[in-house]
Amino acid sequence: MSENGWETSAAAWIADMGEHGDFGRRYVLDPIMLPRALARAPKNALDVGCGEGRFCRMLGAHGIAATGVDPTAALIAHARTADIQGTYLEAPAEQLPFEDASFDLVVSYLALIDIPDYRAGIAEMARVLKPGGTLLIASLNGFNTAGAEMGWLRDARGELLCYPVDYYLDERAFWTEWRGIRIVNHHRPLQAYMKALVCEGLQLTHFEEPAPIEGAPEPKAERYRRSPWFLVMEWVKPR
Repeated sequence: MSENGWETSAAAWIADMGEHGDFGRRYVLDPIMLPRALARAPKNALDVGCGEGRFCRMLGAHGIAATGVDPTAALIAHARTADIQGTYLEAPAEQLPFEDASFDLVVSYLALIDIPDYRAGIAEMARVLKPGGTLLIASLNGFNTAGAEMGWLRDARGELLCYPVDYYLDERAFWTEWRGIRIVNHHRPLQAYMKALVCEGLQLTHFEEPAPIEGAPEPKAERYRRSPWFLVMEWVKPR
């Protein structure tokens, strides 16, 4: 596997996530992802790109038998320590070590941006999903990743002007860095993911670009309202 920064950033990532996640997870995505994951009452679930295992633990707290997979050994080691009753395996999304139709729910929580071969990863998620099962995806919005290397533009006083979007249609990898974490992310336009999901025969049942919940700390919440940071999709595998 080529160097992507995850092993060397694992300790900083674990510290940054804590038990409640970062701003985006705590105030934007968790309030959507957890209720939607629970809505169909899955008996078991697979979190692809589970990282340190936080969302698996959240699912487990609601009685769902959650399995996590991630290619980063240090993150899987932490997940196992934090959840000794859980199941965590070191594996890439492109080669999931499970039989066909194994899970009621498959989750990709901010993981597509880390998967080098996203088409193979999506194909694997669809393969291990049971007919009638749900693939629940949270990802960075393509508007976000298209401008990530430039970041917010500011005026002479440091006030935010706008978040630029450029070369949106060009798929590319880029390094991103914050709070001691330095990793490779991948920009793809939304159509790239949509085409890959449709090609697997999955049916879209929910889509949204969520804003922070009421009461989220300012001024950060305002930035997430001005530029769509995330998207959430729910896809069902036909019976």
